[in-house]
Amino acid sequence: MNKNINTAIVKDMSAENAPICTLRKTSLVAGLLYLLTFVSIPTLSLYGSIHEPDYIIGAGTDTAVTIGGLLEIIVALAGIGTAITLYPVLKKQNESLALGLVASRILEAGTMFAGVAFLLSVVSLRQSGAGADALVTSHALVALYDRIFLLGQSFIPALNDLLLGILLYQSRLVPRALSLVGIIGAIPLLAGFILMLFGVIEKISLFAGLSALLVAAFEFSLGIYLVVKGFKSSTLIARL
Repeated sequence: MNKNINTAIVKDMSAENAPICTLRKTSLVAGLLYLLTFVSIPTLSLYGSIHEPDYIIGAGTDTAVTIGGLLEIIVALAGIGTAITLYPVLKKQNESLALGLVASRILEAGTMFAGVAFLLSVVSLRQSGAGADALVTSHALVALYDRIFLLGQSFIPALNDLLLGILLYQSRLVPRALSLVGIIGAIPLLAGFILMLFGVIEKISLFAGLSALLVAAFEFSLGIYLVVKGFKSSTLIARL
């Protein structure tokens, strides 16, 4: 009799702990994916050569540009992964906002895929020996990359972190101070996007970097927090 009672208690405890274990795995995967989105940082230097006016008729290897494109593709896929991984948890707070986060992440990834396609097209023209006749085309493709980069890496990330910050702040799955960094950080990033759009500041400049500082700090800190600690245990217990 006592053995049966003990077995029943163990099963009940296992059933209660199962949701917590699942959410811990969710937070771990989401955290790792957020950290993975930082692997494209070297592209600022990797894409340096392709922005030179005579790149398509110059000598040298295309390896750096190709590697940069691969890194951007990884980041695009990781970005989608963060939203999809967090969606089952965040939708319990606000399904519309959580779905909006997934949609905006997919849109962001779409701009990154397009941008990589523009640059790899320049590489293809160079490798095919198109020469000086393709200079105008190559300049246009690089300009398209710069413009879509501005949209995909300034405006849309501001929207992403605003949505995520609000969802995390309301749900209290992470410390509210961390959530506020994401919400507040969206404002200077959006301001930086507008200033770059009108040519007030350059894409690669101190002011552009400062405008993205809070958003970068939010996403990196969130990734570390989710990997190390996961969602706040008190919030999880309240939801069970």
